[in-house]
Amino acid sequence: MISLTLAQLAQAVRGQLRLAGSDAPDTVVSGLVDTDSRLIGPGDVFVAKPGETTDGHLFVPAAAEAGAALAIVERHVDVDISQVVVADAVASLADLARFVVARVREDGDLRVVGITGSNGKTTTKNLLARILQDEGETVSPRASFNNEVGAPLTMLRVAESTRFLVSEFGASAPGEIARLAGLVEPDIGIVLMVGLAHAGGFGGIEATLAAKSELVRALRPGGLAILNADDARVASMAAPAAERGVAVRWFGRGASADVRADDVEVTASGTAFVVSCDGESLPLRLRVLGEHHVMNALAAIAAATALGVSLAECVARLETVELAERWRMQPLGSDRVRIINDAYNASPDSMAAALRTLAQIVEPGQRTVAVLGAMSELGEHSAEEHDRVGLLAVRLGIQRIVVIGPDARRMYLEAVSQGSWDGEAIFFPTADEAFDYLVGELRDGDRVLVKSSNSAGLRFLGDRLGESFS
Repeated sequence: MISLTLAQLAQAVRGQLRLAGSDAPDTVVSGLVDTDSRLIGPGDVFVAKPGETTDGHLFVPAAAEAGAALAIVERHVDVDISQVVVADAVASLADLARFVVARVREDGDLRVVGITGSNGKTTTKNLLARILQDEGETVSPRASFNNEVGAPLTMLRVAESTRFLVSEFGASAPGEIARLAGLVEPDIGIVLMVGLAHAGGFGGIEATLAAKSELVRALRPGGLAILNADDARVASMAAPAAERGVAVRWFGRGASADVRADDVEVTASGTAFVVSCDGESLPLRLRVLGEHHVMNALAAIAAATALGVSLAECVARLETVELAERWRMQPLGSDRVRIINDAYNASPDSMAAALRTLAQIVEPGQRTVAVLGAMSELGEHSAEEHDRVGLLAVRLGIQRIVVIGPDARRMYLEAVSQGSWDGEAIFFPTADEAFDYLVGELRDGDRVLVKSSNSAGLRFLGDRLGESFS
């Protein structure tokens, strides 16, 4: 965080400053800001956020012992540390993020890029951050820090020397992206796709479209919207962009896109394609598994080139990326039995993309195995979409389908009903039972996809399988 006096910080969050020890209103703080006391170090600021299972105020003593300079609290805690008492700790976190980013913009050359979409946000964020970090100090989210807490925490890592802030905006209900993006008014906004991820919270695909459009409406006038030309719903956001006085830059696979991919070839070692941008074309070999990541790479290139990075530099830097993020199309195991752990998140679109990748990367004599768990937050669409996954697995010719957990059982039932099979699909209530089966079942040449939403916990099963066959 930038350097602020205790008095300035208290004013920014509209709180009451209560000093401790030798601190004075003009005492300066400049450490990191976090809600996790385990990550607090000397000079940091601890935000005591009430939670569903515990209360951050219980950890103020631990933060003080770790050397925190200040605690932001909703009630005063009897600990020898200066505190700012606020009405709402999460709202104050947002207020502080808004203040800090505005101050850096005022005094420096900070450019802000916001990313949203039903799928691909974290991968795109990582690819873009990789390109930009060689241009100047770049701040981007850890993991998927994209909600009302994670996004402001990322923003608060901005310092006076920061040149680029890449923010990821997720949402489970209307209005959340507008609030988060409104904290920083991005210069550039990337919208990747509109799908059924979190549809249960939004109330349907059209409501999801309206929510994702909030990023375009939050861009500062004169900014740039980078839109997926291949997604009709995303393409419709050109209208609100024009209303906002925002230019549009298109990415996609079609000839009309400003940043385009041609000659796409998917293999077990990554995806090769030719990227064309502003009249220039270069080959790119992306080591991140999956054809769907081509679009994420195009979006990152569209943003980076708009910020002045050459296409050649974009390509060279992207080719150094080996893994988008842990548990996202992460290769584990060995050449003998390859495990692809993609179980950090799942939606109908990402599930279909992962299954298609599995079908594309096998060579003659190799077997495809899909280990599948439930997709969460689909609301009334859940039953239908789980059926679709089971049907798709059959139509792609996946040779062994292992479905885990009662919430995913419909995938298994649909696979059995659609395929004239004899034991190719199997169901297990728990991951432990599936692990025991798979350890004995997998053989040389198998290519295994592990895919589910985070809540299903199959990412840990993927790790166990990777270790067993390493």
